[in-house]
Amino acid sequence: MGRRIRFFVLAAIVLFAMSDIVFAADAATVAGGLDSGKALLYALTILGAALCMGLGTFGPGLGIGNATAGAVDAVGRNPEAQGKVMVTMLVGLAMAESIAIYALVVSMILLYANPILALVK
Repeated sequence: MGRRIRFFVLAAIVLFAMSDIVFAADAATVAGGLDSGKALLYALTILGAALCMGLGTFGPGLGIGNATAGAVDAVGRNPEAQGKVMVTMLVGLAMAESIAIYALVVSMILLYANPILALVK
């Protein structure tokens, strides 16, 4: 039950946040500014960038934690293999971290060099 309530609250917050942007855009249209379609596109772009960073770093964070835990267990069982385990772990951590960096790049493209927003302007 608590999960449904949290989802409803999150959906309501997102809905209210977007409606404020759209209503502000209607007022700006009267003043000769941004229309509501452009404001909604901006809001969805920001939401997409936030989701990209959130979901794009969740998986690598779990992977890095699991890799570190596995390496500590392996060294605890066989301390002589610490050098090989450490090198293999560091290569795996670099691979997992690259996924988070890709998410950052995609988020920056969405926020600052979005080709869809260039078509609307």
